[in-house]
Formats: sequence, C-alpha cells, structure tokens
Amino acid sequence: MASQFEEIGRRLKAYRMGKGLTADAIADDLGISRAAVYRIETGDVVKIETLEKLAVVLGTTVASLLGAGVEYYASPISYFERMRQIEADADQVVAHFPPLSYLLTSDAFPAYLKRSLLETLPPHVHDKTAERDIDLIISILDERKQSSQQRRLSVVNFVNLLEIERWLKLGIVGRFDMSGPELTERRRAARDEVEHLITLIESEPMGIQIGLLEEVLPNTAFQLFRTAEKTYLGVSPFRLGGDLPNIRSGVATVTADLEPVQLYERLVDELWKRARKGKEAADLLRTVLTRSAIGAPGRRRAATA
Repeated sequence: MASQFEEIGRRLKAYRMGKGLTADAIADDLGISRAAVYRIETGDVVKIETLEKLAVVLGTTVASLLGAGVEYYASPISYFERMRQIEADADQVVAHFPPLSYLLTSDAFPAYLKRSLLETLPPHVHDKTAERDIDLIISILDERKQSSQQRRLSVVNFVNLLEIERWLKLGIVGRFDMSGPELTERRRAARDEVEHLITLIESEPMGIQIGLLEEVLPNTAFQLFRTAEKTYLGVSPFRLGGDLPNIRSGVATVTADLEPVQLYERLVDELWKRARKGKEAADLLRTVLTRSAIGAPGRRRAATA
C-alpha cells in the first residue's frame, strides 16, 4: 500500500499530465530542480509551502493534492491516470462504464475509439493537440487493461442492455453525418464488441464477472476500487465509446469518504442481485444482436456471393 507521500506524488503526476506540463515546466515555475519534482512524484516528503505553490501551478487545491475529502479532475487525462494509479493497488474493482468498460473491449476497439473521439471535436479545438491528448488517454487505458489482465485483478462489470441496444443502432460514432458505408462499418464494429462481450461472459475468464442490467442507469460512470485498507469511489462524466463519447466537458471526482462509498456499495449490491448473469445474460445479448439486424461482414458476403 502506498504511503501518504507516495499518494501525494501520484496525484501530482495525474494533475501534471492533465495540464500537459512536463517536470521541467513545474520545476521552472517552482524554482526547484526537475529531479526534485520527480522525487516528489515518487513519494519524497514535501513541504506544505511547496504543495501550496504546486496547487496554484496545477489549478487545484492543497486539499485535493493531499486527498483530503474529494479529489476533483476537470481533465480526463488526469482522471484516467489517477484511476490507473488507484487500480494498481486494488484487490477488486466494481465498474459501470457505459456502454462498455474498456477492460471488456476487443483489440480492435481502440482504433474505433480514437476515430469517434476525433469526430466529437468542436471547430475551435486544435486537431493536433487534441489527437495527442486522445492518444495519451488510450495509452493510459491500454496500460490499465494490460496490468489488470496480468494481475488477474477481480473486476465486476455492470453492462446496461438498453445502452448496448442503442449502441448497436447508432454504431461507434462521434457524429451522425456519415455516409451509408461508413455508418454500416461503425455499426458492425459495435456488433463485434458485443460479440466479444458474449464470448467473455461464456468463457468466464478468471477475475471477470459481468452483470447485465435491464433498467435505465445514470450516464455517469462509477467505479469502486477496493483495497486492503480502504475503498475509493470514482464518479466520472467522461464517456468512452458508444455513441457521442465525451472527453471534453465535466468534472470527475475521487474520494474515500465513508458516506458516499457506503451509498455506492449498497447500490452495487442491489444491482448485482437484479443483474442477469452467465448463459441468461449471453442469450439476452444475442436477442438484441438479432433485433439490431446488423449482419457480420462474413455472413453478408456469403449471402451475396
């Protein structure tokens, strides 16, 4: 388990990455060496005066750097990096990340995710800078995914059937003004992800539990990171994949405060009781696939041959 100063260093790194700042830039602003910044990020003792200066440079508060109460993240890069850090110490993660947790996606998904995220960019956003940020987010998610697979981390995932059906209808898209062939490709890509999900449910890989829900859930993602000492709660407006993903607007929070953690613990207990699992969940997903009327590419070629 990380020490208090290691946790401060991790939060500092997450906020720094979200600001797009290098250790050199932080060092210049604070009048210290780059090595000193790295030492703080790796868990060296840091003075409160230095934390106050860091909070100003990073656009946050000393309380957030200390992890006192609630940590706030307006940058998705900061939030996903912080999520990766906490998960590295977790024994179990309980997640609802609509429409599908990145941990449950196929190897083909990141390319479609990047395309859809680029499509959501408003005209005033600089494409090259935004593309760099998107690549960084995906690399953080890939690192998290690889680590969880290597550790055989226990992950409980909630998947919403209504979200999945809407995803199949609309495809993995960031906008709607697409040509017919492009839209067909995006809908097939969504179908591939749902088929991959069915395979996961039926193969029951070690550490992965999936519960399928047939009720409306909030669009916000939430995750419980259970460690030996405490449980962290992450709540995020950032939405990956699905239709109209969002990594531009919103504020994510991380906290280990007892009251919100207990409220979400009760919520996930109730949701798990109602969730469909195993063969029942797989059969429901197949029904939705059939209803979506999206043919797999191989079957369409065979039909027209």
